[in-house]
Amino acid sequence: MVAEIAGSLPNADSDAQKKIVNRLRRAQGQLGALIATVETGAGCRDVVHQLAAVSKALDRAGFLVISEAMKECLINPDAEGSPQSEEIEKLFLSLA
Repeated sequence: MVAEIAGSLPNADSDAQKKIVNRLRRAQGQLGALIATVETGAGCRDVVHQLAAVSKALDRAGFLVISEAMKECLINPDAEGSPQSEEIEKLFLSLA
């Protein structure tokens, strides 16, 4: 199912895909900071703040992917490989 949605993402030079990649890179950086925070024995508060930042960055990337799939579904509902509304709904709910 994710493969079908990934097939509906915009081309590599599009603004939407750049935003998705930037959000994933941000999450990657925050995950590195989280690991460093845990390795240095930081307090619970610092660890939880880093966990929340990573989680939020990943959620935003996921919602952006779903948003792009919904746009594609609305613009080209009959296109081959275009995600169906039920498919998008399931993916959206999996992020909730």
